[in-house]
Amino acid sequence: MRKEQHHKGWNEIKTNDSWALFKIMGEFVNGFEKMSAIGPCVSIFGSARTKENMEYYEMAVSIAKSISEAGYGIITGGGPGIMEAGNRGAHLAGGTSVGLNIDLPFEQHDNPYIDGDKSLDFDYFFVRKVMFVKYSQGFVVMPGGFGTLDELFEAITLIQTNKIEKFPIILVGSRFWAGLIDWVKDIMLKEGNISPEDLDLIKMADTEGEVVDILDSFYKGRSLSPNF
Repeated sequence: MRKEQHHKGWNEIKTNDSWALFKIMGEFVNGFEKMSAIGPCVSIFGSARTKENMEYYEMAVSIAKSISEAGYGIITGGGPGIMEAGNRGAHLAGGTSVGLNIDLPFEQHDNPYIDGDKSLDFDYFFVRKVMFVKYSQGFVVMPGGFGTLDELFEAITLIQTNKIEKFPIILVGSRFWAGLIDWVKDIMLKEGNISPEDLDLIKMADTEGEVVDILDSFYKGRSLSPNF
């Protein structure tokens, strides 16, 4: 009897998983339709816990404003902290301000600087991550936590393995990122786990001018289009 109950429960899980595919497909379709109409954008990542009076919040506002003035839209995860700062900078410049929101038990709520018609809601992290990678012409990575590192290393991995076209990945704040880059060079590279040219996938910047220069120099003579 207990074995039959176990099998019944497992079958119910499989049925629920099958129905979940329709919700996943719906998120992909809605995301693709909305994002494909927006135009070239740069994604800004960083901690949701960064407060308005902190250095990196103010820097993210300035960077997003400069990127917007250079003709790119801004995409963020739609929440507070660095995400809010990114959307705020785009808003101040009168540029395109996109928020890809995720339903989380803490930290996440829509920030007020997202364009009303460019706020997308996701239940699935992996669907949301596809939108960032597919529709970004560059990643600007501010100081953050595990989520920020997740986005950073996924993008590097996809470019390294030729699953997507190369685009600029810019780490902002050399004081914050230097230890990580040193570890990558001194441990990963020396152990032979990456190739020397893999380090070329990452650029470092400390000002909004440096960020815009990296983006502009990369796209000089190149077309702007989705990455896969």
